[in-house]
Amino acid sequence: MTWVTDFHPTKDELASCVQCGLCLPHCPTYRLTGRDTASPRGRLMAMSAVASGDLAVDDSFAEIVGYCLQCRACEAVCPSLVPFGRAMEGARAEVAAQVPDAKRRLRHLVVGKLLPTPGLMRVATWGIRLLRALRLDRLLPPWLAKPLSGVRPLDGSAPRRGTIQGEGRLGTAALLAGCVMEPWFAGVQRATVDLLTRAGYRVVVPENQTCCGALAAHDGDVADARRLARRNVEAFAGVDLVVVTAAGCSAHMAEYGHWGGEDLARRSRDVTMVVADLIDRGHLPRLPEDRGPVAVQDPCHLRHAQRETAAPREILRAAGYTTVDVDPSGMCCGAAGIYSLIYPDTSAELGSRKATEVQATGSTLVASANPGCEMQLRQHLPAFYRVAHPVEIYHEALVESESRPRVRG
Repeated sequence: MTWVTDFHPTKDELASCVQCGLCLPHCPTYRLTGRDTASPRGRLMAMSAVASGDLAVDDSFAEIVGYCLQCRACEAVCPSLVPFGRAMEGARAEVAAQVPDAKRRLRHLVVGKLLPTPGLMRVATWGIRLLRALRLDRLLPPWLAKPLSGVRPLDGSAPRRGTIQGEGRLGTAALLAGCVMEPWFAGVQRATVDLLTRAGYRVVVPENQTCCGALAAHDGDVADARRLARRNVEAFAGVDLVVVTAAGCSAHMAEYGHWGGEDLARRSRDVTMVVADLIDRGHLPRLPEDRGPVAVQDPCHLRHAQRETAAPREILRAAGYTTVDVDPSGMCCGAAGIYSLIYPDTSAELGSRKATEVQATGSTLVASANPGCEMQLRQHLPAFYRVAHPVEIYHEALVESESRPRVRG
């Protein structure tokens, strides 16, 4: 038997790759190394070799599939529409089941149990604040060494779970609290709730929700990914819309059909798509001010997995900014969930390259719709650069515009 789980790459998924190689120039790890085993084509060939019994699921196979960023840039250019992200999750599930590894078990404990537990995340956040207050930043991972929205003591808190507000003219929208958005990016959460209620939604933040499970799924932890998905299916039952403020989470929830949540997948949308639509329909205003340039970094799971690039730019232009593309090809910044913990050198190289591209735009304001990308950019950009979510930038511009005294003619 080559596969031992029920989540392994399927015969149809593997057969859909015709090995044309069009994915190669779009793969970050292939561009860094030039190795075919570090390309989507090479990884799929390795999976096929396992399926046919010619290759074992061992440490070598684990390295081939583990080195992938899962940015899914290959999917966006594949003429055969290979579902690479799904196949990669299946391959990593096999690695987790067949290749014992203490570090992987620890990662699964963190992403499957610690991150989804709000109380433990509050303790971790308190620890981060303490280390920074004691000037012991060197003890933190590099991507936590610079300020985060929710780690700044004066930033306030995210909307409390159990919150219900708004009139409901447009229906009921539920907010995904997430694992890191609630404690670390409270400003984005508050801005989202305020914009949804202004537009006419009744907004709820269900108490019994949990982490979306993306990190667990990407690391092959199928049991926890399924458990978290089932809990969210129950938590978000009965609402018209589920709004997700992290691009990696919205991409995962849009594919909840893989995890038994087809209906929830249909009702889940990234916040940039929701807010851009509300602006387009006239439920939220376009501001007339000219606020200058903003550099736009496209998170992979918004650009490649969900094929959405227009929404963040529409929001920023509505705020009065001129958008400048950081990288028209959308190369990964190297954050990739927990990738920086596993392959720090590769992550740092990609992050440094992305920072150079940002600096070339000439804008010190950078918009990114994913928390991992925000942290990666803050790590590699000078301190005077500001990196924020497009929705947060729009909300700040809207509040500032409303607070400005009006001149009577």
